[in-house]
Amino acid sequence: MLHIYLTRHGETEWNIQNRLQGWKDSPLTSKGINDAKALSQKISGIRFQSIYSSPSMRALNTAKILSGVNDIPIFLDENLREINFGEWEGKTKSEINERFENEFSSLWESPSAYNHLPHNGESLKNVRNRVEEVLKNIIETNKDGNVLIVTHAVIVATIIAYFKNSPIEKLWDIPFVHGTCLTHLEIDVENEHLNLKLLCDTAHLQESKYFKNTPNNK
Repeated sequence: MLHIYLTRHGETEWNIQNRLQGWKDSPLTSKGINDAKALSQKISGIRFQSIYSSPSMRALNTAKILSGVNDIPIFLDENLREINFGEWEGKTKSEINERFENEFSSLWESPSAYNHLPHNGESLKNVRNRVEEVLKNIIETNKDGNVLIVTHAVIVATIIAYFKNSPIEKLWDIPFVHGTCLTHLEIDVENEHLNLKLLCDTAHLQESKYFKNTPNNK
């Protein structure tokens, strides 16, 4: 049995500024670091054979915290990068809405109608294709055991949609994707059976003074 644990990076400076990151980056905040430490404690009893991370520093630094003192190998994969937001990256939501209100709202409210072309971004179809590629590689490499994926909000949602065989329109039919939320997928590779054991869980953060309802920025 293969167990895939999936999480989003911790909170960043641009998250609290309501700036979209995408392929651009900003440092983890103190909250982001502490949330990652809280998750590290939660999963400390699990023997991970590997961690797969987006190469973006906010994800990689989260992965390093989660690897703890166990020296778990971290593999970087470009296909785990966040969706490329093109001209939106580095801009605040209000700045984006001034020029691209329809495109921006459709991404979150009606993903099947999302048009990436006006802002030179990446299509959700391309995101789905590269998510499928990295997941097939992970499953082929790890027939059983425990692996951890550290990535971004849109990628987390796309991975879950892939395993649930959900259409793009239902991309956000999941709980809010908080930083360091945890999803646990149990996969019987031989019989192609999936058991979703945990979905965007934040129990490890509930008692933390750092936990709050922050915007779902990427």
